[in-house]
Amino acid sequence: MPRRRRPDTDLKTDRWMISWADFVTLLFAFFVVMYALSSVNEEKYRQLSQSLSQIFRAEGGTALVEGTGQGEGVLEGSQRPLATPDARIEPPDPEVTDQLTQMEAQARERFAQQIDAGQVLVRGNRLWVAIELNASLLFASGDAIPVIEADPLLQQVVELVQDANNPVHVEGFTDNQPISTERFPSNWELSAARAAAVVRLLQQRGIEPWRLAAVGYGQYQPAYSNRTEEGRQRNRRIVIVIARDERVRRAVQAYGSDRISDDAVNTLLIEQDREQTQQQEAAPTLEQVETDSGILFRQADPEQAQEQ
Repeated sequence: MPRRRRPDTDLKTDRWMISWADFVTLLFAFFVVMYALSSVNEEKYRQLSQSLSQIFRAEGGTALVEGTGQGEGVLEGSQRPLATPDARIEPPDPEVTDQLTQMEAQARERFAQQIDAGQVLVRGNRLWVAIELNASLLFASGDAIPVIEADPLLQQVVELVQDANNPVHVEGFTDNQPISTERFPSNWELSAARAAAVVRLLQQRGIEPWRLAAVGYGQYQPAYSNRTEEGRQRNRRIVIVIARDERVRRAVQAYGSDRISDDAVNTLLIEQDREQTQQQEAAPTLEQVETDSGILFRQADPEQAQEQ
């Protein structure tokens, strides 16, 4: 009979320690590299931040980042000019700026009583003037039909802008309390309906309709905290914005007068100028489209024109 082999008592059961040691070593090296990448030269970071801020404010000039090391990179050292945008929005006409300044002063004078009572807020800059009215001055709770007391307030706005050609848009806001009625399923409908009601009254009092626009932001752009009753009451508001021109009105309307600054509008218009210039150079403005009923003209698609 074959003899049974004796069990090997000399097995090496500690081989896992080699793999474990390799893993720990690699893990240590990984954290060392991550720590090295997280180290930032605060002085160079500050200089870079200042240079970028100067560029985005479109103040002109050449931004330099100084350093002591060798090399051409901004972070490595030496000096490297950062070119400012070549496209700039034209500075506003001094007469237009003075007109906006006078409108702001007149608005403060016309609504002095409501301003003192904390029901109206007037603010302005070189691109637009905003008149913020508490919704309780114009509407009943949960409704979009203007009350009788709204007539003299809106008449003050009409007299303020009727002799000018500035575009005007009305922004509607609500608090975060949900509303669900047959007419207003949500705060979106309520804020938009209130803004449209103010626009309609301004038109009825002689403001040209092509100058007007309405937008509702609902509850999603609160200017005050909704945690208190006072904050919710202040968030129910109507803002009438008198813009410098149509381009400014569209830029402000896209974000809301509470959420964008005049510097941001300038930067946005600069980018729009660049895109429009590139589109004009790349494709014609109009193109012909043949249909069953004849030939139609429509605005050309720049991407399709480039592909052709």
